[in-house]
Amino acid sequence: MGCYNACPRGTMTNLTGVVRQLRKEKQRVHGEMERLNAALAALGSIGGLERKSKGSRMPKVRRPMSPAARRKIAAAQRARWAKWKKNKRTK
Repeated sequence: MGCYNACPRGTMTNLTGVVRQLRKEKQRVHGEMERLNAALAALGSIGGLERKSKGSRMPKVRRPMSPAARRKIAAAQRARWAKWKKNKRTK
């Protein structure tokens, strides 16, 4: 009987090389991200594009809807439901 492992003997050395290359690429990308973040921070402070923290934003105020607008929306929704129910019965 032969070896039950179908993988060739050199697989582990190939994997080691792949892992080494991936780590090197990770370091390169990390450095690139740091440079990009620094550039964005510099541009943001110049142009006023810097994001503000969530706490400093004004809360969104919902505008009140008139009773006539509510009736109009409700009537449109009832018409949509009626159309849907009608189509459901005919099928």
